[in-house]
Amino acid sequence: MEEVSKAMKIITGHIQNVSEKMGEEQVDEFVKTLLNSERVFVAGAGRSGLIARAFAMRLMHLNAQVHVIGETITPRLKEDDLFLGVSGSGETARVVSAAKSAKEIGAKIGVITSYPDSSLGKLADLLVKVPGRVETAEKKSYTGRQIAGEYESLTPLGTLFEATTLTFLDGVIASLMRELGKKEEDLSKQHASVE
Repeated sequence: MEEVSKAMKIITGHIQNVSEKMGEEQVDEFVKTLLNSERVFVAGAGRSGLIARAFAMRLMHLNAQVHVIGETITPRLKEDDLFLGVSGSGETARVVSAAKSAKEIGAKIGVITSYPDSSLGKLADLLVKVPGRVETAEKKSYTGRQIAGEYESLTPLGTLFEATTLTFLDGVIASLMRELGKKEEDLSKQHASVE
């Protein structure tokens, strides 16, 4: 049980730290871009993909035209659309590939990643850096990690990136709600009635 409490403290501490350091201009530009986009197409893989989908759901609750790349019912992306790729590493092959295709079409490319100089980051017209994704332990030997004082993490793989990105995007939804004059009751009217 001790690990659960420690892990939660690490995660919430990280989110607090990132929220205090995140540039207001960067956040304002992200919100403004969402407000000015006709349609939003989100992409991500694994847990980052789940975060992208969660964000898409909240955008739908705000009556935005939002789609998830890779779904069978996703329409054609067009020049005036916003593509939003979520990838901690910025190297997730299918997200990078989708971003390249969207860029060729002329869509605006938004990226959320820990690595601005990644393949995905380099495609971005709008980039939000969310620290948290770290190199995997396999890149160093066990002995090398012990000598460096790097022990088994309570927040494995992309946990810090994913939790912080989800919290950031929920904050963006709060900002959009204010900008659009929406309340929670308005969002609940868009919530699924058949599940």
